[in-house]
Amino acid sequence: MQQVAASFGWPFRGAWLSRFLVGSLTVFLLPVAFIPLLGYAIAATRAVEQDAALPPPPWKLSRGLLADGFWTAVAIALLSAPFVLALSPLADAIDRTQLWRVADRQQAQAYAHLAAAAVLALPWGFVMLLLMPHAAGRFAGTGRPHDLFDFPAALRGVQRDFPTWNAAAAAMVTAWVIGIACVGLLCVGLLPGVFYAILVSAHASASLRTQAGASGAHPPPG
Repeated sequence: MQQVAASFGWPFRGAWLSRFLVGSLTVFLLPVAFIPLLGYAIAATRAVEQDAALPPPPWKLSRGLLADGFWTAVAIALLSAPFVLALSPLADAIDRTQLWRVADRQQAQAYAHLAAAAVLALPWGFVMLLLMPHAAGRFAGTGRPHDLFDFPAALRGVQRDFPTWNAAAAAMVTAWVIGIACVGLLCVGLLPGVFYAILVSAHASASLRTQAGASGAHPPPG
């Protein structure tokens, strides 16, 4: 639990200002920089697994980072696909209820899509929290893309050490709330806030694997 709690301060270790400048620029360039950003998140997770006492790694664009980002993006897309496919049908169903009493059809449909996205956001977020932390942590440790898609193994990891996963998930959710709140908090801005949340999530994901390994509960890679 203590290692998970350390996730909140880890992004500010070392030369954090230059790291945040590049990270904020990468967030700004989404979706063009989506893959490098995810690749860096895996690199950060791997760094914690190797030595939690060290700060986040410096930015270094490489083929390995891009490959890690690509496979992570594919895993996220696979988990998100059912919710994306459900968005329009759910929006149409909401639109047919005529809750908005708006004469403009385009505006009414826009409201319906926003409402549908809000409804789907909760189960989508739960699925991501349930599967991705263990999957990303294992992938960072082994470097095998297969581990990103071994969702049964991720579920077994949650079952093996539910209290640790629960603490890690709470840390991730809190970090994202803090990151989004940075829009108005001290005028820090959304971009560094999102990058901060990514680093906290990377550290928390690594903590699941390192703590399980320390207790002997995590099976060795392979």
